[in-house]
Amino acid sequence: MLLELALAAVGGTAAGFIVARAVAAGTPPASAADVAERQVPAADSRFEQLLRSLTVGIVTLDGAGHIDSVNAAAATIFEFGSRPVLGRAIIEVVPSFDLDRRAREALLGHPSRGRVSLNGPSGTRMLAVATIPLDGSEGVLVIATDETRLHELEQTRRDFISSVSHELRTPLSSINLMIETILANDGDQEALDLFLPRVKREVDRMVQLVEDLLDLARSEWGRLRLRREDVDLASVAANIMKTFEPRAEQLGVKLALEGGAARIDGDPDRLAQVLVNLIDNALRHTPAGGSVTIEVEQSDGAAILVVRDTGVGIPFNDLPHVFERFYVVDRSRARDSAGTGLGLSIVKQIIEAHGGTISADSEFGLGATFRCVFPVAKATAGASRTRTAEVST
Repeated sequence: MLLELALAAVGGTAAGFIVARAVAAGTPPASAADVAERQVPAADSRFEQLLRSLTVGIVTLDGAGHIDSVNAAAATIFEFGSRPVLGRAIIEVVPSFDLDRRAREALLGHPSRGRVSLNGPSGTRMLAVATIPLDGSEGVLVIATDETRLHELEQTRRDFISSVSHELRTPLSSINLMIETILANDGDQEALDLFLPRVKREVDRMVQLVEDLLDLARSEWGRLRLRREDVDLASVAANIMKTFEPRAEQLGVKLALEGGAARIDGDPDRLAQVLVNLIDNALRHTPAGGSVTIEVEQSDGAAILVVRDTGVGIPFNDLPHVFERFYVVDRSRARDSAGTGLGLSIVKQIIEAHGGTISADSEFGLGATFRCVFPVAKATAGASRTRTAEVST
């Protein structure tokens, strides 16, 4: 959209931008910073002001393909910094063969518009670039906007749709196959006993996936509702731990709670959701004979919740990504691969909605530690207070 607006704004007056050459023969090239401050000697002062205030980059090239002038936005977009740019070929200061090709084609009278990938000090960026031959003048107008963020969002959307499709396709295919088998056996009791429980598990998994997606969407839209009250993290942890004790015993994993009271101003149901996800994650990755420990303490004005396991651990390269949506480190190393990769994303959103932070630490093969830090509850004179709040995350 910015590129279209720039084209419309610059349109019929573009030739006025190049009424005088910024660099005469034999004059040393100026830096981009100098160019950004230099007034373009055009007759229309309003056009000059427009060029200076545009958030899109404007670069003009002379008939030889050398840079004539640059506005401040272009100096930022192309990351010129303090380098001298005027009088130099565009390929010398912008390391892009694609942009150089487009500029040379425009010099021959062939305009173009499209995306250009550019590697610079800040990493790889995606620019929308238009190269336009200047009417009545030997030269080219280059208009650029930085669409890196838009490109990343598009990629995130594609990845999200692909992940959701995969997570739903697998159980649906399994359900379909089991139902076909039951129908082919004309309701045989043995087939019913074998497949109906599996169908139920797959349906439960899809229901959980949808609920997780809704929770994640609410938190990212800033509509995660918290019913805040004075909560003791240790009490919440103790209650949740009791529900996991039978499973831990069955798996041969020791489950323990350490520490003391730590009071925060939070939603007990959402905090329970945090603990369920963290303990479930730990149990799925801890082999028999291992242990999962929940630690709660209050220290230096913060309430700290730690879930530590002695499981398979998280590889170093995967550690920065564990809180991303649908990110699963390696299903083959988990005792139960039923996770959707959304649990830790939801945990992070809930904790941040409480004003807290979460971090993960692990050494591959030696277990993982998830550390949650919350602001402690403000001192209250009487009983715990309850309110409903809509938080922005």
